[in-house]
Amino acid sequence: MLVIEVTNAREVVRQRIGRLGSRLIGKVVDAEAQVEKALMQEMENAFKEFGIEARIYSVDGPAMVGRSHLELPIQVREERVVEL
Repeated sequence: MLVIEVTNAREVVRQRIGRLGSRLIGKVVDAEAQVEKALMQEMENAFKEFGIEARIYSVDGPAMVGRSHLELPIQVREERVVEL
């Protein structure tokens, strides 16, 4: 199982939507959800190319605590099932 934590979601969204849009981050735009949605689409495409079937979840709640602990209160934002 892979766990991927996007650590620069706000900066990615800021680069994509510019200065004016960056003021909306956190108010109208959920940066993490937007970046995760785009990342999920790219992963889905890549998995299909490699013949990989998977379930990809975008969840809200988990947090890394140091290098050895993961807190897991989760709320599923989106789910994709990749099938061939």
